[in-house]
Amino acid sequence: MANDAKKNSDQPSRGLHELYAEDPIKADELVWNRETDKGSRRGFLKRGGLLAMATAIGASIPFSKNMPAGLIPAAFAQSDAPFTIPGKEGLMILNDRPLNAETPPHLLDDEITPAKHMFVRNNGLVPDSKSLDPASWTLEIAGESCENPTTFTIAELKSRFKHYSYQLTVECGGNGRSEYVPAASGNQWTTGAVASPKFTGVRLKDVLEACGIKKDAVYIGYYGADLHPSGDASKEAISRGVPMSKALEDETLIAWAMNDEDIPLLNGHPLRLVCGGWPASTSGKWLKKIVIRNQVHDGNKMAPPSYSVPKYPVAPGTQVPNEDMEIIGSMPVKSLITFPKTGITHQLGEPLPVRGHAWAGDLEVSDFYVSIDFGITWQKAELRSPANRLAWQHWQSELTFPEKGYYEIWARAVDSEGKAQPMVVPGWNPKGYLNNACHRIAVQIV
Repeated sequence: MANDAKKNSDQPSRGLHELYAEDPIKADELVWNRETDKGSRRGFLKRGGLLAMATAIGASIPFSKNMPAGLIPAAFAQSDAPFTIPGKEGLMILNDRPLNAETPPHLLDDEITPAKHMFVRNNGLVPDSKSLDPASWTLEIAGESCENPTTFTIAELKSRFKHYSYQLTVECGGNGRSEYVPAASGNQWTTGAVASPKFTGVRLKDVLEACGIKKDAVYIGYYGADLHPSGDASKEAISRGVPMSKALEDETLIAWAMNDEDIPLLNGHPLRLVCGGWPASTSGKWLKKIVIRNQVHDGNKMAPPSYSVPKYPVAPGTQVPNEDMEIIGSMPVKSLITFPKTGITHQLGEPLPVRGHAWAGDLEVSDFYVSIDFGITWQKAELRSPANRLAWQHWQSELTFPEKGYYEIWARAVDSEGKAQPMVVPGWNPKGYLNNACHRIAVQIV
């Protein structure tokens, strides 16, 4: 017995997320001794498994029969350990070279995302702030499909072209990557790589048209001042782009201001491109050059598998040939619960207000629903129209609970084409992009 005890003590401890990432059904068995109905894949066949989970949560689970198999309770699914970086508050760091940090959902409660709560996503190194002088900054417009290549100062952009302000939703293509099983490579974003601030600048189409767009133009590409992680100035950190149809939309901006102030250093000061509704990687920061192309742009991070997904469904873990991948365009319908914060305790009999945001890439959100019984029934929520095209939309509801215990609030948006968020993680892809599964939070009713 002593030898057995020593053997067990020598085993490395393993975290809940690690176990569920490896095999969620096996993790149910190991952690809770849980078995589910083989047909519905919901509920608890063993009372002991239900008791184990309820004990860990600290409350009964009134709708336990509806709980899907292989699902980490939302009470344990998120961490809010803070990380402080200049100009930001409460962000959680995922990587420090290059710097990437996300925002906990409860800090995204503002209708317009404040600068301090906007996520940070970098493929390269942030430029030295001493080199980012707006007075001397220039933007070059060029490319084989540009009739009159021109270089503008920021002052010239401001004086020559009409100014526009739009609230625009910007989301990392890998937001939600941490939920994929098996794990996909890249920063393990949970839900916080999204924001919807107000940007001010000039329309990209006005600038491109002033420089002349040849008839063979099909794409634009950008170049920024960020450095490759190696520090090699001859290498691009990232150089992506969008088709001309997206580039020429009214809302696609060359922006110098965010929320009526200079764009923060970490979000692209003094000049950036903003292509709302598409992966944030198309919205180049520290913008130095835009090229009009007669082909799909071929800068760094344009070729598969970067920002690309399979053209057809694949089994988890499949090696997908690059020729079978396609570039991500408009982002899928998605939403967040921003109030209350996950893990709260609430009094039985008192209505609980809940709210958040929803967005749908190039589309609008048409309907919104919330559930407290693991997605068996859904209550329609009040949904507001966007401030402008490509801004997220605000939703709110009020919930009551039938008895004391542990609950999860699930949120589900439906876009203007009738596509709804899946209740669980959608089809796996090698790089872990486009996870738009329902957001859920934990609530204990006492």
